[in-house]
Amino acid sequence: MTLAGTAGKAFILLAVTTFSAGLTWQQVAVNPSILMPALLVGGIGGFILALIASFRPQSAPITAPLYASLEGIFLGAVSAMYNARFAGLPMQAVMLTFAVAAGVFVLYRMGVLRATEGFKRMIVAATLGIMLFYLVSFVLSFFNVNIGYFQSTSMIAIGINIAVAAVAALNLVLDFDRIDEGVRAGAPRQLEWFAAFGLIVTLIWLYLELLRLLSRLQGRRD
Repeated sequence: MTLAGTAGKAFILLAVTTFSAGLTWQQVAVNPSILMPALLVGGIGGFILALIASFRPQSAPITAPLYASLEGIFLGAVSAMYNARFAGLPMQAVMLTFAVAAGVFVLYRMGVLRATEGFKRMIVAATLGIMLFYLVSFVLSFFNVNIGYFQSTSMIAIGINIAVAAVAALNLVLDFDRIDEGVRAGAPRQLEWFAAFGLIVTLIWLYLELLRLLSRLQGRRD
């Protein structure tokens, strides 16, 4: 496992995700009726493949590219939906995502952000809490119980959104550290795919949180 090899595979997964998202966005623009199928196929399929890759890292050379393609379908549909309401917003979210990721990477390399054991525990606990909140909200939606947070443009909702986006961004530190540890330990080359997969998962999460945040800010201005 090498840094260059992992970076190359992360670039491949990012390219697959981008291509799939762009193609889906175009198709949804032409035929809006495929929006919901794209959300379901991409979202559910991507989630299943993410679980497989997480529990079987050795499967990442196959599951990671498939995950990138399906998640690209989901992102393309979501982005088209947001763009229909706020033109140009998804592109702003993309640029902000890469800017934040680049900033975190620089701070990590400078040693300002370090993956200490305490830092890891804090970020993992915060991430699990957020995922549990999203899961409970998703289950409750089947019983017509809607959590106001997701539609709200209040300052409280914006503050929570910023905090969640910050946790997503700080997960990149864990991804960078995991890659460095794998290289130092001489991990098998096939784990480059797994490390790249983890990085892409975090970037996608960060993009979605920033997209939601920008839409809230835009909604308050309208």
